[in-house]
Formats: sequence, C-alpha cells, structure tokens
Amino acid sequence: MNRHVAVCSSLFATLLLSACLSTEGDGAAALSSVVESAQSEDVSAGTDSKNEARLSAATDVFKAVSISDTELQAVTLQVVTEMDNTNQVAPATDKKYAKRLVRLTRNLANEDGLELNFKVYITDEINAFATADGSIRVYSGLMDLLDDNELRSVIGHEIGHVKLGHSLAEARTAYLTSAAAKVAASEGGLGAKALAELGEKLINAQFSQAQESESDAYGVEFMKRHKHKLSAAESAMRKLANLEGSESGSKLFSSHPGAKERADKIHELIATKKK
Repeated sequence: MNRHVAVCSSLFATLLLSACLSTEGDGAAALSSVVESAQSEDVSAGTDSKNEARLSAATDVFKAVSISDTELQAVTLQVVTEMDNTNQVAPATDKKYAKRLVRLTRNLANEDGLELNFKVYITDEINAFATADGSIRVYSGLMDLLDDNELRSVIGHEIGHVKLGHSLAEARTAYLTSAAAKVAASEGGLGAKALAELGEKLINAQFSQAQESESDAYGVEFMKRHKHKLSAAESAMRKLANLEGSESGSKLFSSHPGAKERADKIHELIATKKK
C-alpha cells in the first residue's frame, strides 16, 4: 500500500468521524457507514488506485458535511436544470398547462420571502415536487385531476416544504448518501446499476409524517392568506386518496404517503380556522 495514501485515508477518516459527532439523523447514519468504509484497509486486495479512489470518495463526503445551505441550494438548482432538460416542459405558449400554472402562481415568485420558480412537466404521472432552491414542478397529470383551487392548495403545500426547510434537509441527506455511495463504489460494493437504483430512491425519498403534516398546515394557511377556498385543500387530498393503490398514484404515494389520514386532519384543521 502507498504509505501516503494510507496516511491521508486515516486523516480523512478522523475528519469524517468528527463531522459525524456533530451531524444528526440520517446524515449521521450515512456518515457512520462512510467512516467504517474509509477506515478499513484491505491490504491483500488493495492497490494504489483503489486507495486513491477511496481517498477521493472520503474527500467528497467531507465536502458534503461542510457544504453550506446556499451551496446546497445551488447544487439542487443544477439538478433541477438538468431535469428540466431531460423532461418535456410545457412551453410558455401552452394554454392548457403552462398558461394555467402562470395564472395560478401569479405574484408567488417571492412568496413568504422565498425565490420561487414554477414549471409544468408533461406526463401522465400525478405528482408535484419542490426543491431546496425554490423550484416547484407540477405534473400535467396532476393538473388534469384537480380544479384551480385544489391545485393552489397543492402548490401551497409544496411551498411549505421549501419554507419549512424540509426540501433542504432532504437535499442534504441525498447529497451525503450520494457521497457515501461513491465510497462504497470505490470499495467494489456498488456497481453502476446499483448506483442508478440508489439515485432513483433518493429522487423519491419520503418526507416524514410530521413534515407532511407541517406542510399540509402551511398549505391551509397559504390558502387562507390568499383568500382561496379552504375546503379545496381537503377535496384535493380526497381525490389523491382515491388513487392510493392504483398505478397512476404509485409514485405520488412513494413520496407523499397517507392521503386519507391527512385529508381527515386537514378537515379538522379547517374547522378550527373557521371558528
């Protein structure tokens, strides 16, 4: 083994361990596995190139730990830009989807102190998502299902994920896990197919029930603040609940679980708002 590489690997393992001690939740778990991988030294099977790959991967994880919120938002913007390039985005001239979304999101570019941007993906899938940089993408399949006020409630819910820091937390976990995957790959643990599957799982990562409840509550407040029909938040969720177990709703509920229970809670929340 190249002694320089071994020393550097040990150094980065120490740095990563320090970062683990100050990191909570899923990020800490991801980092712990990385530290174990970085600390292991398979002398019999190791080569200089393998150890250099391990060192490079450990460096990536250390960068992931120390990345600022602003830098992470810039990373998510790059990811969304690439997604926009690989998906069919409704052109500005499209009346059915693009112009409808522009009408519904008018005056929302700086909603609640955020910098937001909105686009429609033309697909039969029923979904919507928001990323830490403030990008909100709505699928045309969802727009076909919901009326204007119901769609506004979903948009408010997605804005909630950004405002409440949920999207940023998920991005950080995904960024850490991606770096951890590179460590595993450098050890021969993950092939290209496995890495691709991991990427798919990261894209469809679930928010916790608590986070979904918080964003549901934010969405109701959003509707109230803009003087929209509050009951639309419940009716939208009821429509989505009817899709649970269906093929069209499979991806939606991989990232937005428990629609029926959430609709019931939204009903109760709206009742308190009307008192």
